Amino acid sequence: MRSESTVDVAVCVYCASRPVPQQHLDLAAEVGRGIAKRGWTLVSGGGRVSMMGEVARAARAGGARTVGVMPRALVDREVADTDADELLVVETMRERKGLMDAHASAFLALPGGIGTCEELFEVWTARYIGMHAKPVVVLDPDGHYRGLLDWLHDLVASGFASQHSLDALTVVGDVDAALDACVP
Repeated sequence: MRSESTVDVAVCVYCASRPVPQQHLDLAAEVGRGIAKRGWTLVSGGGRVSMMGEVARAARAGGARTVGVMPRALVDREVADTDADELLVVETMRERKGLMDAHASAFLALPGGIGTCEELFEVWTARYIGMHAKPVVVLDPDGHYRGLLDWLHDLVASGFASQHSLDALTVVGDVDAALDACVP
């Protein structure tokens, strides 16, 4: 088996693209630095603001390659990360997610809102039903996802989801554990 430093890893990071507290910006930067330190590639939604921008800037500052994917209609609205090593502009959100998936070998969700949750649920569901075997990881150091995770456990308890579906998702509380879990 190859060590993590020799494995080609491209982590697709889902996170907030709107104003958030400083602690979340700091977390995003720490993730970006961690990706760079491991010699990996960052795949993101292609924005340069909020957490999305922080993770990309920190990754590039550490020498990581960054790939952003953004629909044309959001280029101005989200303020595109024109410093990305590769900025792919597509027409639709579905194309965006498809390209992000295709470029990634792992998925990592940081704190975010409904867009982050939607992206997370899509790749997690695809993993659970066998459409891919890429790691799907949630980094939740401060309980941001506590209510959602409680609800998911309730779904299992009530028979609407299986424990196996929850087992397809890795939830951790620190950056190193999250990045370790992203190794295919």
